[in-house]
Amino acid sequence: MTLPTRLTLLRIFLIPIFIVVFYLPYEWSPVISAAIFGLAAITDWLDGFLARKLNQASALGAFLDPVADKLMVAVALVLLTQKHPTLYFAIPSAVIICREIAVSALREWMAELGESASVAVSMMGKVKTTAQMIAILLLLYAQPIAGIDSFYVGYVLFYVAAVLTLWSMVLYINAAWPMLMRHKGVTLDNDVNRNNQ
Repeated sequence: MTLPTRLTLLRIFLIPIFIVVFYLPYEWSPVISAAIFGLAAITDWLDGFLARKLNQASALGAFLDPVADKLMVAVALVLLTQKHPTLYFAIPSAVIICREIAVSALREWMAELGESASVAVSMMGKVKTTAQMIAILLLLYAQPIAGIDSFYVGYVLFYVAAVLTLWSMVLYINAAWPMLMRHKGVTLDNDVNRNNQ
């Protein structure tokens, strides 16, 4: 159990704590829930950095890292949408969550073909993730910062992140398209087996 993997597990263990704090009926609840999400975002960057720096990359860590990231983001978006139940909040939330599911499925399928490098995390994906994390952090905090409405800034950045999310998905699909067309002969048995797992 390497240090990067421990940090990834910490991010997963923070999720139930984040949920409980989010619903606590206290004035400090938004600040602490934002702090927990911020801590999770920092560990998301730190575990990858340490894995490379300490040469402690592992198969378990490679599997858990994107899972932990997507779980925390999805939970935060569901909670925020429940708190702000409007069409204009639900649409970007749905776009981001659906994109994560679609790209994860695409990467899994490409990995089965031995072509995972074609859909490796790109710079656009990293920019999208950064915008997404900052937007969610500001939406959770929802307190003025130096006289600036952080919720409004987060809301604008939320839509920017949604657009970047769609853009990065198009880039991934475009990169995978030759493989998708070349492997039309993938059997239905493989699909059935995958669905039954």
